[in-house]
Amino acid sequence: MTTAMKPNKPHRFILSGGGTGGHIFPAVAIAKSLQQRYPDAEFLFVGALGKMEMEKVPKEGFKIVGLPIEGLKRSLSPRNLLVAMKTLQSFWKAKKILNQFQPSAVIGTGGYASLPICFMAARNGYPTILQEQNGFAGLTNRMVARNAKHICTGFPNMDAFFPEGKWTFTGNPVRQNIIDLGTILGREGDTSRADSLSKFGNLKPHLPVLLVTGGSLGARTINQTLFNNLLKLAEAKIQVIWQMGLPFSQSHTEKINEIITSNPSVFSQGDAPGIFIAPFIYNMEDAFAAADVVISRAGAISISEIAVVGKPSVLVPSPNVTDDHQTKNARVLSDMDAAVLITDQEAPEKLIDAAIALLKDTKKQAEMQEKLNSIAKPQATETIVNLIESCLQKGA
Repeated sequence: MTTAMKPNKPHRFILSGGGTGGHIFPAVAIAKSLQQRYPDAEFLFVGALGKMEMEKVPKEGFKIVGLPIEGLKRSLSPRNLLVAMKTLQSFWKAKKILNQFQPSAVIGTGGYASLPICFMAARNGYPTILQEQNGFAGLTNRMVARNAKHICTGFPNMDAFFPEGKWTFTGNPVRQNIIDLGTILGREGDTSRADSLSKFGNLKPHLPVLLVTGGSLGARTINQTLFNNLLKLAEAKIQVIWQMGLPFSQSHTEKINEIITSNPSVFSQGDAPGIFIAPFIYNMEDAFAAADVVISRAGAISISEIAVVGKPSVLVPSPNVTDDHQTKNARVLSDMDAAVLITDQEAPEKLIDAAIALLKDTKKQAEMQEKLNSIAKPQATETIVNLIESCLQKGA
């Protein structure tokens, strides 16, 4: 093994993670925090050509270079031969990047885009720190972990994936506005719920609010189940803030309005519950503040935000993700009674009844909030940067 040259000040950082926002967002959050701590530092992101990081990262003000790497096809496919060639080319290019940039540290947040640079960095003596968002570690981080300096995890109890003493439960980086909300919710004088309700149409302060989100693109099962049960929710006096994603919004907004207008006794008279629908909610902190219970997929960042704001939730893991990691994420919370887990297959029959039962059970909500407080990590990004700094000092 060769040993990397010790860089001169200022520090240089390579960050890599991509393919999905769940890998990109933590990398950007860590980079921005490092930038505050080391104002003179240089940053370089490494991603996969053609993937969303190549667009998202420059918009955040960072330089990025792309590798030709692709993910393997899970079925037997002749294309996997081309994928293998591109992977070898990516490893060669990654080593060239390391030799030219001479980073003080390399930070990987997962996804196949980060494999070449993190693997080569760790094998060649560059301090390599990994950030694993999920309760079931991704293949890239499992492959690199042995030679990494340290692994920062978004969930506890990760000994099955990483060597003992080499990982720390730091939590996942979440947006600052979510952190700020989590610090004030439930405290004496907190007016965030009342202030936020006014931003979502005709929601009434004395009726419970259900926030429904399947992510920026929506979730078909959650959306269809909610659509099929709008009357049931309204008759139970439950209000809804619904982020449905653009595809479902385009196909169903008119149908939803027809249900509302054709049932005036339920939706329009006297003490009728309000409903707010949108393809996307930009002010998610207000949606969290207004909500009593959340229905959500079980992506790592979504769960981390739910924990930070302490909102009881019904989690419906997506069945279309690698290693079924959303189910494993959700089970971490459900096993400690911090959330209700409903599978995607069960959702059409059980989801709405589970949400109504939780909304009616304020004692259960309070118990969930207490459990969420025990695993919430609002200072995750700062903790991760502290660990990076510690690795830098040990390598000095």
